[in-house]
Amino acid sequence: MKWSWKIIRLAGIDVYVHATFFILIAWIGLSFWVVGGNPAAVFTGVSFILALFACVVLHELGHALTARRYGISTRKIILLPIGGVADMERMPDDPKQEIAVALAGPTVNLVIAFVLWLWLSVTNSLQPGLLDLVEAPFLQKLMVVNIILAVFNLLPAFPMDGGRVLRAVLSLHMNHNRATQMAAKVGQGFALWLGLIGLLYNPFLLFIALFVWIGAAAEAGTEQIKSSLHDTAVGRAMLTDFQVLSPGDTLSHAIELTLAGSQKDFPVLVNKAMVGVLTQDDMLKGLQAQGEQYHVGAWMQKEIQSADINEPLEKVLERLQTGHCPLISVTEDDQLVGIINLDNIMELIKIQTAIHEQDGQTKFEA
Repeated sequence: MKWSWKIIRLAGIDVYVHATFFILIAWIGLSFWVVGGNPAAVFTGVSFILALFACVVLHELGHALTARRYGISTRKIILLPIGGVADMERMPDDPKQEIAVALAGPTVNLVIAFVLWLWLSVTNSLQPGLLDLVEAPFLQKLMVVNIILAVFNLLPAFPMDGGRVLRAVLSLHMNHNRATQMAAKVGQGFALWLGLIGLLYNPFLLFIALFVWIGAAAEAGTEQIKSSLHDTAVGRAMLTDFQVLSPGDTLSHAIELTLAGSQKDFPVLVNKAMVGVLTQDDMLKGLQAQGEQYHVGAWMQKEIQSADINEPLEKVLERLQTGHCPLISVTEDDQLVGIINLDNIMELIKIQTAIHEQDGQTKFEA
């Protein structure tokens, strides 16, 4: 994610903070200055938010480390004003594993709350008025907020953890795509209810409702794409009529090929073997830095990937989405027979969607 900076590495996972997070810090500091009118009040407010987001990081680590047990790695954790996001390669295909991963985050919050309660009880620091988040001691407020975070995340709405639990439970009784669509509808229904409450009582809830609605729609759309690609091989979507470059070609030749057709990314070959990829972005960077007479080999990406023509297209889509290479070579008997990128896959999805819609209309008319 752009405008994010790495702040720490925990358990082998980089933690990033997004620029908008500092807007939240500034807003909190200003709010406490208006109410308290002194630096001590600002320090208290900002310290509490930082402690809260430390708990959010632990929450996301709970997801990440549980997913690691099932062979799923997490690329990074990103802190946003609305919370944290664990950027995992994928969610487990096994519903029981997905439930375990989803529940790990809220469980961490409940463990934190229990430890804080235990400390407050032992030290006789626990005060009456559990929900008093204004006058209560620092640690007591942090305890209560962790409980609220756990409960809120367990609401059955994407992208909260409860939405994933609901989808996993439904997946035990129906196919994954149908379960996702049903869970997404529940999530969007919850978003509408939350938006109504926001209109009546708290405008901030409107922002959360929009976040939930978009998250549910995105999850449903992603699953619909995966479902449409099920049992489809790479050969169905690969591009067989394409232009290639060699490392010794100039960037001016790449410009000519770009302007002559619709191809944006070019495989770079040496003796029919793919040794790199020249993307449009890399070409533009090369033109700005060294001019059009410089060689392709200096600006091509050398980390390349290949796929067998019979490999499931769904797996290749995951590789294109999670990898850094925008183009994958397609081989048959170790010979290059095509290339594939996200655009090719999206075109196939559009075609298949249109065919399915037409089939549905034909059956209805019959």
